[in-house]
Amino acid sequence: MSNKLGVFGLEGKVAVVTGAGAGIGEACARMFAQAGAAVMLSDINVEACERIAAELNAEGLQAKAIRLDVTSEADWEALKIALEGWKNRWDILLNNAGIYIGGMLENNTVAQVSKINQINIESVFIGTRTAAESMKPGGCFGSGGSIINLSSIAGLVGVPGHSIYGATKGAVRSLSKHSAVEFAKFGYGVRVNSLHPGLIETAMGDQALQDFVDIGVVANVDEAAALLKSAMIPMGRLGNVQDIANAALFLASDASSYVTGIELTVDGGFCAA
Repeated sequence: MSNKLGVFGLEGKVAVVTGAGAGIGEACARMFAQAGAAVMLSDINVEACERIAAELNAEGLQAKAIRLDVTSEADWEALKIALEGWKNRWDILLNNAGIYIGGMLENNTVAQVSKINQINIESVFIGTRTAAESMKPGGCFGSGGSIINLSSIAGLVGVPGHSIYGATKGAVRSLSKHSAVEFAKFGYGVRVNSLHPGLIETAMGDQALQDFVDIGVVANVDEAAALLKSAMIPMGRLGNVQDIANAALFLASDASSYVTGIELTVDGGFCAA
């Protein structure tokens, strides 16, 4: 099934999306497939990915589901083998999987820090390394590619109750920049960029709004959303998953062929205000 996206099309490309079972990951996987890519949907919740892949295939698109614990090096190697057997190609990686842990810094624990670091930072490192090794000249695929790492505006600015989450997202931003320069300097043909959503209407976004209530910034979730829209987001609305999928498509496509090492904010103007 061809698409009409022109320079933003992904025909002939193979994409991997982590955390593809819901939210931003699901929206991006659907967008990539609609743009013409063959999409490997990965998640620890493989049943959700299987459902989405079946829907995409029924539409005449190309999709496959695989279980992936993003913290497991063995699972990443198994994913690479699955790609070899499926399309024998890998062009795009969206490192989307992650968790949110909020709360006041003085109440956070070392156990929480260890958990969020493992899922939000270590997994991005493993995924970036696995993809780069595979995509670079001499790798098992060797056709170059685009790696997109999901960060957050919390990785750019300070937000109450977001200290340990923001620290992981700042690390994702930095890892993306360093690897982008390294891969470019050594001729890998692999671009790396970070994508920074603002407050998005997802389950994780709802959790962040509730956290503002829990730490005493506002009285309830509705007040938190109203405050953000009226005083903190110039465009006056929360984001949605399609806003992020549109930006991810740009970074995945050849339209961004001269773009590497950037942080792309999709936040309704939050960071500019």
